[in-house]
Amino acid sequence: MISLINLKKNLIVALLILTLAFVEIATNSQIAIADTATNPTTAAEVFSTNCAGCHINGSNIIRRGKNLKQKALKKYGMDSIANISNLVTNGKGIMPAYKDRLSEQQIIDVSAYVLSQAETDWK
Repeated sequence: MISLINLKKNLIVALLILTLAFVEIATNSQIAIADTATNPTTAAEVFSTNCAGCHINGSNIIRRGKNLKQKALKKYGMDSIANISNLVTNGKGIMPAYKDRLSEQQIIDVSAYVLSQAETDWK
């Protein structure tokens, strides 16, 4: 027969193991979520993470006319990957530079994404 002391010890060990397991699961889940948020892999994710705060669906919450719609991109000479990449890299006015936050490839990819979305009117 198991003594009361041994039963308590076994329960404490089991609770400790369960607690450690839950901590491990929670930590790994948070790392996976943080990794996706801080290391976007597709152009759409890069846009969503870095640009959509001001340019949701190609609009502009700060300056309406300076949106990412095809008409505005043409009007302001931003209708090429090179020009959009330059703007994203160096920033202009109130738009911040992203050269220290995004890789060169991410900037090119998100620039191409913006152009492709503008062609379909962000639908």
